Amino acid sequence: MSPLLIGSEIYRRSSYGPKHPLAIPRVSTALDLIEAMGWLPPGGWIEAPRASPEALARFHAPEYVAALQRAEAAQQADPEDRARFHIGAHGNPVYREVFSRPATSAGGCMLAARLTADGGVVFCPGGGTHHGRPDRASGFCYLNDPVLGLLTWLDQGLGNILYVDIDAHHGDGVQDAFHYDRRVYTVSVHEAGRWPFTGGSDDRAGGQARNLPMPAGFNDSEMLWVLHQAILPIARALRPQAIMLQCGADALEEDPLSRLALSNNAHWGVVRALMGLAPRLVVLGGGGYNPWSVGRCWAGVWATLNGIAVPERTTPAAEAVLRGLSFHRAAGRAPPEHWFTTMRDAPRPGVVRAAVQRVVAAAVRG
Repeated sequence: MSPLLIGSEIYRRSSYGPKHPLAIPRVSTALDLIEAMGWLPPGGWIEAPRASPEALARFHAPEYVAALQRAEAAQQADPEDRARFHIGAHGNPVYREVFSRPATSAGGCMLAARLTADGGVVFCPGGGTHHGRPDRASGFCYLNDPVLGLLTWLDQGLGNILYVDIDAHHGDGVQDAFHYDRRVYTVSVHEAGRWPFTGGSDDRAGGQARNLPMPAGFNDSEMLWVLHQAILPIARALRPQAIMLQCGADALEEDPLSRLALSNNAHWGVVRALMGLAPRLVVLGGGGYNPWSVGRCWAGVWATLNGIAVPERTTPAAEAVLRGLSFHRAAGRAPPEHWFTTMRDAPRPGVVRAAVQRVVAAAVRG
């Protein structure tokens, strides 16, 4: 079966607010680039459904889901909900679609798991909100759609699932959700010393997790080392029935919220390497706070899943999409020309530092 693409127009008109890192268009940019490059599948992408409160209660507390609905209806959170559920606090603002947007992301991830019940590949760039907690918002994440997707697989009877997370931030919400569940094994590659300040190399969550905190400047050669020395050996040893990959783009060098230095080639390489290692593969989006780097990365993820060779230059239609973006951080004042005319970054190789080798050795030991 050909890979399936899940999207929604809700992301195009939705923003966390003009001063928030998620003021930028991300999913809509990726979907527009996929279409503009001529990569859209026959029939286009599949609409992500909005998950019902009952479906969300598979992981989230009903009173928390109700509080999100109240905040969307009133466009504010009352003091009790703010304090108890972190809605409108700690970087999690009340915005127009504060329930509808995360519920759509959750619906998309659960749909992806259902569509792969008998095998297959699905890309759901709107998913990846890996910090969400059962009863509170955390790290810009109101609901934890990866957890809900993984639970959907478990409810189908799967008992051996691998979750891989290459976001710049530790996938704490997913790891903690399955701390005592031996059916889900989590691997997180993230920046050391960055919020949420969890996921140390000694954190194994009772044996069901491996964490690889990487130093600033983490480069393509180092990601290749991590891939071949840690991620792939773990995957081959587990022989999972399904793999979920959270493909956050904030580990790219151009991102303002990390100090890592990957090119999008590194992300595409991880995607390519995991394909075929399980009969079911779901790839999600995640972090990413530069609209050009996120859109180009995620569009290229879709090309990779389909075995499409990324050309040296964007099509005129894709260039128009990229030139139409704006960004109010410093990098947006004079974006380099290649952000408009190429999909593929120049590779960013480098020395595989001893610090990286030590973290990998610790992760695979024992």
